[in-house]
This record gives sequence, structure tokens and C-alpha cells, in this order.
Amino acid sequence: MFSSSIYQEETPYPEWAPELLERVIKRVGGVIVGHEEQIRLTFIAMLAGGHVLLEDVPGVGKTMLVRSVAACLGCDFGRIQFTYDLMPGDITGISVYYPHIGEFEFRPGPVLSNIVLADEINRASPRAQSALLEAMEEGKVTVDGRSYPLPSPFFLLATQNPYEFEGTSRLPEAQMDRFLMRLSLGYPGIENEMLMLERGYNRSPIESVKPIMAGSEMVSMQRMVARVFVDESIKKYLVAVADASRRQKGVRLGISPRGTLAWMRASQAAAFMEGRMYVIPDDCLRVAGPVLAHRIHLTHDARATGLGQLETIETLIKLFELPRQRSRKGGRM
Repeated sequence: MFSSSIYQEETPYPEWAPELLERVIKRVGGVIVGHEEQIRLTFIAMLAGGHVLLEDVPGVGKTMLVRSVAACLGCDFGRIQFTYDLMPGDITGISVYYPHIGEFEFRPGPVLSNIVLADEINRASPRAQSALLEAMEEGKVTVDGRSYPLPSPFFLLATQNPYEFEGTSRLPEAQMDRFLMRLSLGYPGIENEMLMLERGYNRSPIESVKPIMAGSEMVSMQRMVARVFVDESIKKYLVAVADASRRQKGVRLGISPRGTLAWMRASQAAAFMEGRMYVIPDDCLRVAGPVLAHRIHLTHDARATGLGQLETIETLIKLFELPRQRSRKGGRM
């Protein structure tokens, strides 16, 4: 473990941030019962400026989670229901010609919103899925040769059902790599499911959610997260794990450099959520699975033996000794 006393923080932690984040997480948790850690990881991804892929079976609250996050932030919300006949223009928007003025006018699509739900993303064709790539990576969309910037903050949360369901198309590796995290809610425990039945939900619980945080406050926190200190020893640890994944037996495609950077960004956000402006090894371990598991691709033989992506990541992070305590000047304690 790192000790907070060994750091002289160049950037003070904003005193208003932890209370505000806890209020938002608690409010979302009142809607999505029994999934506090997944909610926290969702906000960690948002603080890091990344996007989330929720992969799970139908009916466990994936859509409700996104809607409740948008309601708490009071941001513009856009929903894209992915179907087999969805076209790229249905996502990005289109240029419409108006004869009375003799000009084209751009009609923005739902992706030009602060918080976007891409519902059942694997039910659309690869062509439609790829329409999100530019938005996710560059924060803009290009329509008819013109670029349109996305609003700030911009957060995409996509849902998909497992691949064995009919009528789905697997996401390309390039697009999977652009999701900062892949999460799964899973079924609620018996007590939480009983609580849901007692509530009854005569009306949607989203209707009672009021904005707690402004979008501008989230942008401010995202800027602070980018300034969270990461010691050189931790950076070396992240790179060592990523490099080992590319040579690991049973791994066809290892962690990309984009994945290593995403791991560091998520670790910074995890530290910020815990009230620190510096990263400790526990932050890296906490987000390793959600950030890295979907970025590696196993060989057919490895999958046939029952080896999973998450188990592979857990093996990789144990290959190297965690960084020891270091001071800001680089000396060991």
C-alpha cells in the first residue's frame, strides 16, 4: 500500500467532489437495487472520460441504469435502439435539403447528446455499429464531409445481450477496444429481488429522480482526474502486464497500448473517487478486470479448455510484484 503522507500534492483535492459523488451514486443505487459496485465503476469510467459496455441477459436493469445516471446529472439524454435495419445516419444525423432556401440543414442524431444509451448494440449490422467509432474516439461526428463536435460531457453506455441470442452481430475488436470498461450487472440477490417486488413499481422509478449534479461539474471533475498523480513505478507495472499479455500462452490478441492508457486513466478516476489525487496499486487492481478483460482475445484451444478473459487477466496481474511505496522524488520508503 501507498501512504498518503509521502505525497505533496500539486493539485489539491476539491472538497465538494466526494459528497456530491456519493449523493449521485446513492440516488442511482435507489433505482438500481443491489449493484453498488457496478454503479461506482460506471462513474469511474465517466470521470475518466471513457465509455461503458454493459453485457448481460435481458431484464436485469441495464437500460434503467443509464436512464437514472442521465436523470441525476440533468444532462441531455439520447437513446438509440439498435435493430438489424438501423442505418448510420439514424445515429449521427443527416443533412436535409430545403428547396425554399436552397440549402442543406443538418439534423443531429441522438448521438449528439450528453449521455447516450446504445441499446442492444449487437443487434445492428457492423456498418451501423461502426458509426459510433468516431464519436467514441474523437468526440465528433462527420456527416457529408462536415464535422460536428459532441457536447461536453459525452458519455456512451451501450448494452448488449450475450452472443448466443439470435439476431446479433458480434462487435468488432476495434470497437470493443474503445470501451473503457465492460461491466455485467448479473441477477440480484434474493433480498434485493424481494425488495423490488415490495416496491411494486406502479410507476417508473426514474420519474422520481431529480438532477443532483450539473454536467459542468462532471466536466470539472474529469479535468481534475487527468491531473491525478501516477508514480513511475505504477506506470512500469501497467506496461509490464500489458506486454506480458501479448506473449501469454492462449492469448491470440493482447492488451493494446490504448488499453494500457485506459487502465491508467481508470486508475486515476478510481483514486479520485476515493478522495485522493494520487494513484495507489489498489486502484489499478480494482479496475483491472473491467478495463482489460474485453481487450484480450483468446485462442480457440484456450477457450475450449474453459479459460476465460477475466481469469487470464487475474493470472497476468499476479505475474509481477506490485509497486512499493515511493516518494514524489522517486526515492523508496
